[in-house]
Amino acid sequence: MTLKKHIPNLITSLNLAAGFIAIVFAARNDLIISSLIILAAMAFDFLDGFSARLLKAYSPIGKEFDSLADIVSFGIAPAMIIFKLIESPEQVADSVLLNSGFFSNPEILKYFSVLMPVFAALRLAKFNIDTTQSRSFKGLPTPANALAVISVVIAAHFSGSGIYRSFLRSPLILTIYTIILSLMMVSRIPLISLKMSNLHFRGNERQYILFGLIIISLIIMRIDSAPLIIPFYIMASLIPSRSDPNPGK
Repeated sequence: MTLKKHIPNLITSLNLAAGFIAIVFAARNDLIISSLIILAAMAFDFLDGFSARLLKAYSPIGKEFDSLADIVSFGIAPAMIIFKLIESPEQVADSVLLNSGFFSNPEILKYFSVLMPVFAALRLAKFNIDTTQSRSFKGLPTPANALAVISVVIAAHFSGSGIYRSFLRSPLILTIYTIILSLMMVSRIPLISLKMSNLHFRGNERQYILFGLIIISLIIMRIDSAPLIIPFYIMASLIPSRSDPNPGK
């Protein structure tokens, strides 16, 4: 029984370890591997919560530990990717970026990436004391923030899209993107949780709409659709639902 209580924290440790390794690879300009490792951290983040519910192994320490791991994996690691893209885009692997052209003050803009881990930490601190976010979220969850960053890197690598490559070559656009994501994490925008207590459509309309949009876009656009996941998530969250306990608020 004692061993079961430690399983969720062990999985959280893997999340934290993955976040650290992702930072190391990002620091070495290997942004694809870093992004894929962040995806692994997301899987561990899902599994630690799932195992805690399955084993009924909840604990105050586990909740705090999970948030600390999330700051590293979904705050610092994606911020390091942004930092390296802005700092020296011409030195990043050619598989991600084309040769750079003109860049406007990258030495200044790259430090805006610090907003991401700071706002991620603030969002998680608020989340831990906010009892109203058990079934939904207020503000962009930190894993969604990380996905918003790595999805563009992954799409640019595997699809070769000129649009995504241009996005990654612009320090100004990356800086604006960082500011928007950071502010969204501490916003009060109501966003859905993907946890469903049952498989009924009623009460889970927005989740099913989100899943449908993602599946259709993957079929049509394949990996090019990866950066659309977070916009789809926000759009689906803003759809009114009859099951809302306080509709209109």
